[in-house]
Amino acid sequence: MLLTKLLSQSEGKTLEFKRDLSSLKPIIKTLVAFANTAGGTLVIGRTNDGRVVGVGDALHEEERLTSAIADGIRPSMLPEIEISTYEGKTLLVVTVPHWKGPFYLKGEGPEKGVYVRLGSTNRRAGSELLSEMSRCFAGLTFDQTPLPDVTVRELDMQRIKKAFASVGRTVDNRKLETLDVLVRHAGKLVVSNGGLILFGRSEVRKNYFPDARVSCARFQGTDRTNFVDRLDMEGSVFDSIDEVPRFIRRNTRMAARIGTMRREDIPEYPEVAIREVIINAIAHADYSLTGMHIFVAIYSDRMEVQNPGMLPFGMTMDDFRSGVSKIRNRVIARVFRELGLMEEWGSGYRRVIESCQNGGYPSPDWQELGSAFRVIFYPHPEIKVAPEPVVPVNVPVNVPVNERQQWFLNQLGAGNKVKAADMAARWKVTEKTAKRDIAALKKHGIIEFIGAPKTGSYRIKEISE
Repeated sequence: MLLTKLLSQSEGKTLEFKRDLSSLKPIIKTLVAFANTAGGTLVIGRTNDGRVVGVGDALHEEERLTSAIADGIRPSMLPEIEISTYEGKTLLVVTVPHWKGPFYLKGEGPEKGVYVRLGSTNRRAGSELLSEMSRCFAGLTFDQTPLPDVTVRELDMQRIKKAFASVGRTVDNRKLETLDVLVRHAGKLVVSNGGLILFGRSEVRKNYFPDARVSCARFQGTDRTNFVDRLDMEGSVFDSIDEVPRFIRRNTRMAARIGTMRREDIPEYPEVAIREVIINAIAHADYSLTGMHIFVAIYSDRMEVQNPGMLPFGMTMDDFRSGVSKIRNRVIARVFRELGLMEEWGSGYRRVIESCQNGGYPSPDWQELGSAFRVIFYPHPEIKVAPEPVVPVNVPVNVPVNERQQWFLNQLGAGNKVKAADMAARWKVTEKTAKRDIAALKKHGIIEFIGAPKTGSYRIKEISE
């Protein structure tokens, strides 16, 4: 990369700037973190505010740095150190590829001296990250790891057979072995982590992986202050592939485009792209991390899908966007491919972008947030900006509403005048069914009808304090 372009960028996962070599330990720590994570470049002679100050006696400083690397890092590391000139100032440019390690600070030892790069900071690798690094270098994934005390009896075979039958296939223990849902361990056939995460019986799965789940929430406004609706999936992450889109449909708006003779409904967010992102979030989540789970959050101006886990070691956002693929969960990915949920590796990003472009949606943002990965979707331009729904926060919790009723409430909250006929057309039910749904909302005191019978309209009833 040209030095001019490099100096114009901000610090991040693969780039850091240092004013000088007055403090060598932070520099050595950065090189260790680069090597362990995805490689990177360290430029010495530029300040944090962007000023290029250069280094004095570059040859002497290069020798000091080389000695510090040799004395302070284990295993031995041989980065490329280049002396460059920019506008008359001399800089040291240190390039470190991603290497098989893990590398650590000699003075802190192999357990406490391993660092990784999270964003633009260096973080000490805890036990979970150290384990993932070891598996990565051994060519294994967390979901292939056997559970010695969990046998095939703890799998929900009915769910497995139903899933494979949906794509016209049968399944038995031999097939599950080829997918690593079942693995051999100490002479017996046991369930793998991935097998239990996808198809384990509820009580066993929750015992081993309480955080292997998907939570959904609809918030009022642009932050997480007030809930409008929420859903914590009771089933496995596999079940959420169908459940999450239903939650999204009942908590988002629909625009209507009128053509010559037909009305075309335009969802607020691109349904195909969202399904793709949810499947990828499940397939690439780091289930070894505790206290984190997959989360879908809907705000008034965006929707976010977030899964635990940084990008796999050795991978950058540029790699991701160019279609490079590194599988974090081979078992889950294999099962998803077998069921037709995933196509060729690395094509998810391209399919999401194409889906958004074809539907006229803004391109989503992709963010690596330390130990999590987030995709942010934005509404279709034809969805009009409307005041936030005034649906009481406790309505979805205390009053049972179905998808049609929730849609009706969302429409009213967005300022749209809708009636039973609109609900019937949107959900392909009879007008009698739609009227019954609306009558139930009136009975619970959630909505009221104002005005004359023929010209009036429904509105959400204000709740008195």
